[in-house]
Amino acid sequence: MNTNSRNVTYSTVGDYQLPNLTLNQPRKPLGKYGRLRRTYLMNHRPVLYNTMLLNGSLYPHLMEVEQTAESRMQQTMEQLLKQNPAPDKESRQMAWVQHMNSLKAQAEELVLTELIYS
Repeated sequence: MNTNSRNVTYSTVGDYQLPNLTLNQPRKPLGKYGRLRRTYLMNHRPVLYNTMLLNGSLYPHLMEVEQTAESRMQQTMEQLLKQNPAPDKESRQMAWVQHMNSLKAQAEELVLTELIYS
């Protein structure tokens, strides 16, 4: 095996020198926002995606985005509920569900714009 200045080792396979690359396997599966960010990077920022994938920073980045997005969703939902209180859940269940779905859609739009698609 030969090594170069970047400490990458190579194996000879036939007439070729192939790098011995290993990818760290994620410990925890990605959630919704991590997967959305990964898809965005793959489709719209392929050079950045491949660079992060090869240098091992992709999974930590995706997990950080996931955690930040979940936290931001929770904070935004709390703020929106303070501004627009929900109807009584027991007496007006459908109105409560519609209200909460509307608030969640607003919060998610903010999170997607700020964290995922940037």
